Amino acid sequence: MFRYVIRRILISIPILGIGSFLAYLMVAAAGDPIAEMRMNPNVSEEVIAATARELGLDQPILVRYWDWLVNFVQGDWGTSVALGSAQVDVYDQVMRAFGVTFRLVLGAELLAITLGIAVGVFTAVKQYSIFDYAATTVAFMMFSMPLFCVAILLKTYGIQFNDLLVSLGGERWLRTIPPARGFQGDFGEQFFQYTGTYLLPTISLMLISFAAYSRFQRSAMLETLGSDYVRTARAKGLRPGRVIFRHAFRNALIPVTTLISLNFGAVLGGAIMTEQVFGWSGMGNLLVNAVQQHDAPMLMGWLMVTAIITVLFNLVADIVYGFLDPRIRIG
Repeated sequence: MFRYVIRRILISIPILGIGSFLAYLMVAAAGDPIAEMRMNPNVSEEVIAATARELGLDQPILVRYWDWLVNFVQGDWGTSVALGSAQVDVYDQVMRAFGVTFRLVLGAELLAITLGIAVGVFTAVKQYSIFDYAATTVAFMMFSMPLFCVAILLKTYGIQFNDLLVSLGGERWLRTIPPARGFQGDFGEQFFQYTGTYLLPTISLMLISFAAYSRFQRSAMLETLGSDYVRTARAKGLRPGRVIFRHAFRNALIPVTTLISLNFGAVLGGAIMTEQVFGWSGMGNLLVNAVQQHDAPMLMGWLMVTAIITVLFNLVADIVYGFLDPRIRIG
């Protein structure tokens, strides 16, 4: 198992290197990173020339990429070139935004994985039952609805729920935007504010992933339950619970593990919409500002963090494969 993990890590490094080069080419082709600065009459030619030299714009693209890569590995991600940014450090900004988004995405994924697998297994075991039809209907509804529609609907119902609480003499609990001054009060009050702030964005992200996980888990479980070794286990007189969870469940997790690892990058992209609807200052807001202001260093920082997280989750998925099916480690 140790050699298998080391081998997967060594394979991930060149993949990340190729991804960083393609991302650099894409950002470089998007336009001049200091175009806004050149068009601003209040910025002197000396400042523009100094910024261009600092960013290496007078060098060939391969030289620029290599310089950027060396600095990136050493922790120097550069400074923002957005107007009015006043030498904002890219690393600090990306890490701050990533912390906000990661808490949101992690909570949504944990809920989606837990509920999706549980519902998928139950609907496979109780195929063609009322619960199976109801879960299938909900899943296809979630597939057909764009994420921003789900987020807007939840925000609207959240506001109505708050109005109901106020009319009953209570106070608003669900927050449709994060508190400007952070969470205040003792532990109980902060927990109350924390859950009220994270609940709606987490549910909106969770519902989309839950639909995919439950359908994949159901399909994988049905295929496994119909396999020869499961029929043999039943013929030997083993209890149904032992057949399901000891013999079928473990192998049925492999396809869902693939989907979870590949879906994490998509969930990060989905967080862009959710953050815009609920007014969060996370990776989504950072990306939108970077694109609007042609902020190439900030955009590269965003892309690299997303690429690292995607490669990391694929690596975790490979390790889980090896744990679930020892034949994969040998192959």
